[in-house]
Amino acid sequence: MQRRKFLTGAAVGAAAASTTIAAPAIAQSMPEIKWRLASSFPKSLDTIYGGGEVLAKRVAEATDGKFQIRVFAGGEIVPGLQVLDAVQNGTVECGHTVSYYYVGKDAAFGFDASMPFGANTRQQNSWLYHGGGMALLREFFAKYNILNFPCGNTGTQMGGWFRKEIKTVEDLKGLKFRIGGYAGKVMSKLGVVPQQIAGGDIYPALEKGTIDAAEWVGPYDDEKLGFNKVAPYYYYPGWWEGGPNVSVLVNKAEWEKLPKHYKAVFEAAAAEANMDMTAKYDVLNPPALKRLIGAGTQLRPFSKDIMLACYKAAQETYAEEAAVNPAFKKIFDHWSAYLAEQRSWFSVAEAGFDSFVLYGIPKK
Repeated sequence: MQRRKFLTGAAVGAAAASTTIAAPAIAQSMPEIKWRLASSFPKSLDTIYGGGEVLAKRVAEATDGKFQIRVFAGGEIVPGLQVLDAVQNGTVECGHTVSYYYVGKDAAFGFDASMPFGANTRQQNSWLYHGGGMALLREFFAKYNILNFPCGNTGTQMGGWFRKEIKTVEDLKGLKFRIGGYAGKVMSKLGVVPQQIAGGDIYPALEKGTIDAAEWVGPYDDEKLGFNKVAPYYYYPGWWEGGPNVSVLVNKAEWEKLPKHYKAVFEAAAAEANMDMTAKYDVLNPPALKRLIGAGTQLRPFSKDIMLACYKAAQETYAEEAAVNPAFKKIFDHWSAYLAEQRSWFSVAEAGFDSFVLYGIPKK
C-alpha cells in the first residue's frame, strides 16, 4: 500500500516538475523579433494612428515581449502615402495605411478599403472575413509581395469641409478638392479637380486656398486638425467611404520568417485593432460634432441631385475600369454581387429598425 502511495506521489511530483520545466522551455524557444511599422497617419490622430499601436501592444503582450513592433508616424520613415511601397520593397516589415491611397497604381486597391456607394462597416468586414473578399484581395496583393490584414475601420465618413456652399452639381465644376481613393476619379467626371494629400498636409493647403475643400475622416479627427477654422461648411455623407477598412500590410517574405505562433498572434491582434477603432470613433464622434456646431460650423447634407449625379458617375467609372482592368473586374464582380445580397437583407431588419429609431420616434 505504501509502495503504491509512493509511486503515485512520485508520478504527481514528476508531472508537476515537467510542467514547471515546460513553461520556461516554451518561452526560451520563442525568438526575439523586432519589426518596424510605418503608419500613414500623424500621431496627433490618436484613433486612426492608434490602430497600429493597439496591434503592436497586443503582439508584445501575447509573446511576453519577444515580438516587438515599433510604430512610426507618417513621415518619420517614409511619407504617409508611400507606406505600401516601403512594405513592398522591404524598407519596413509592415505598414498601417488605407489601400485606396494606391489606386493610382491599380484601381483594384480600393476594394481593400472602400469604394464609392459601397459597403458600410459591417458589410465590409463580413465580405473580408467570411464573404470571400480576403481571398480575392490576397491574390491581388501577392503581386506586390504583400499580405493584407484588416486593422481598423472608421465607420461612415463625412463629406468634407468646403470654403463655400455647394448647392448644385454645377457648383462642383473647377473645385479643387482633397479627396482620397477612387472617389477622385468619380468626382472628376463632374468637373472636380481631385487632390491626393496626406492628412498632416491638408490644413495648410486649405488655409492658403491651394485647395477649395477637403475630406478626411469625421468630427473627432477633423476637429483635431482644425479644418473648421478655415472652412465653415461641413457636408455629409462621405458616399465614397461607407465603411473604410484600414489595413496593416505585411511584407510577404518577412511574414514567412515568423513562427506559427507569432503569425496567429499578429492576425488576432489586427482583428482586435479593427474592432477597437470603430468602437472608439463611435464614442468620440458625437460630442465632437456637437462642439463643432457649437463653434459655428455649418452642417449641410449633399443635395439629392448631387448624390444622384455622383452615383451615376461612379457606375460609369466602374464599367470603364472593368472593361480594361481584369484584376479590377474580377474583384468588382464578386464585390457587387455580394453587396446586392447584403442590401436585400439590410433593407429588411436593419433599415426598418434604424428608420424607426432615428425618424419614427416623436421628438421631445
